[in-house]
Amino acid sequence: MSIAWHEIRDHLMHSSSNLHFQRSFDAVRRAQAALTPFRDPAALLDGLHGTTGDQGQKNLILSALVRAAQGDGPASDCALTLLLLALWPGLDAIRRRSIWRRLGTADEIASDVLARTTEAVRSLDLRRVNWIAATVLRNVERDMIRVRRRDTAREYLASCADPDEVADSGNRGIGADGYALLNGAVRKLLGDDALLVIRVAVEGFSQAEAGAALGLTEAAARKRYQRAMRRLNDALEEIP
Repeated sequence: MSIAWHEIRDHLMHSSSNLHFQRSFDAVRRAQAALTPFRDPAALLDGLHGTTGDQGQKNLILSALVRAAQGDGPASDCALTLLLLALWPGLDAIRRRSIWRRLGTADEIASDVLARTTEAVRSLDLRRVNWIAATVLRNVERDMIRVRRRDTAREYLASCADPDEVADSGNRGIGADGYALLNGAVRKLLGDDALLVIRVAVEGFSQAEAGAALGLTEAAARKRYQRAMRRLNDALEEIP
């Protein structure tokens, strides 16, 4: 399956070398000053993949590509292809770690990595991002892990549900009702900290992210989460 992943890269590289792509690249190059020094896609990728060079300048180049990718037409597709190739070493590392984590089959993981990277690039808010590559790669891997944790939690809840309740739930599955039941059960032990614990321990959010969604500072979220986990551990130890 790893051959198929590398064949995707080979296809992207081949696409970036044809005349039509070069014309699109020229249009992007004219619109983005950071790309002016590079006469063709190969020179651009060599510059980005090189171990030497100003990291700040490389980040400006990636920012320019993101702006172009968020536009329309052939220039947008050209910029997205260049971004995928520029980020490929990092994407390949995510793919290998995802296989090790058993987040899916090799084909599913490859498709997920590319789809999430495309979505991350298209929706990236450049006003709130300092380092393009690190942000995109971190978000892609975090979201893949988060989705897997949510699926695992739903599967676990479904396996523990009363068969009659599942039968009566129609096509809704666990959904909001399942999470409401989970929240109710945990709330009996943890009170108002229940949702914070569920967001972090089950859904895969960081303590800072979960706290922000609940109107808490990072320090307050960390303190409340640690306190709640101590209470939860104490309750588990009392179970015979």
